[in-house]
Amino acid sequence: MDNPPIQLPLSGPEELSREERPSPERPDPDDPPWGFWGALALLLSSFALMLALQVAFLVPYVLYRGVTLAGLPELAIKDVGAIFLQIVAVPPAHLLTLGLAWLLVTRGGKYPFLRTLGWEWGRGLTLRRCVGLGVLLLAVGFLILWLAGECDNEMERILRSSRGAALAAAFAATFTAPLVEEVVYRGLLYPALRRLVGVGWAVAVVFLIFAVIHVPQYYPCYGVIGMILVLSFCLTAIRARTGNLLPCVLIHFVFNAVQAVFIVLAPYFERVLPQEPPPPAPGLLAELFVRLFGAAW
Repeated sequence: MDNPPIQLPLSGPEELSREERPSPERPDPDDPPWGFWGALALLLSSFALMLALQVAFLVPYVLYRGVTLAGLPELAIKDVGAIFLQIVAVPPAHLLTLGLAWLLVTRGGKYPFLRTLGWEWGRGLTLRRCVGLGVLLLAVGFLILWLAGECDNEMERILRSSRGAALAAAFAATFTAPLVEEVVYRGLLYPALRRLVGVGWAVAVVFLIFAVIHVPQYYPCYGVIGMILVLSFCLTAIRARTGNLLPCVLIHFVFNAVQAVFIVLAPYFERVLPQEPPPPAPGLLAELFVRLFGAAW
């Protein structure tokens, strides 16, 4: 009697697991095709690009003014034109960073950029809820700053240096900073760390890195620093819970855009709100949102 033919399974366990692994057709934002060192290199490259672009924008102005090398640091922080050029250099640096991020995320065009980062809502979040969360974070920032009291910092001085600098900063904070910062910190760095050390440590590290990097601009304004911590933790926690980047980008955009509107309208507020005798101070509402603006950019 002949034995029946042995039928092999069409797909063994290894083959099935291989099919379930992330691929260009089925990317997983929490299991990305890049590693920690790639994400860290991109983060450092974003700093280098920012510095390089600011220097490139400043060089012609420095030559025109005939400033010596010894006088360059003072020019960079006190000259109105130099401050304006450094702010104008921010959006091009952001765009170059985004280009590097595209190369890393897509592996040269093999993976879809947005889907690999997690361009979906997830966990019940919608457009309306994300807008509401952005406004809520702004209200929390108002409370923190009110409790901490008034304080001067480098970002406020930059925004007060000239109308051009304020408008350029509002543009960058609205149209490039939310997308690029979210891509770098919570789009690239978070999932790479999550795979390496787990969700809890990844959330802690990313939220602290984002906050610490912004501290030098706002020290010693502890209210602003507290606002940065709250914003960074909330955005990172949302990224961890939803597994997607889109909600973080939109919340960050709303948070910045509302403040940018107040920066643009600041001169009009100064005309209708009471001013303190010399030296004149910006309107109280404008001052509040100028300070809040720095928390996210």
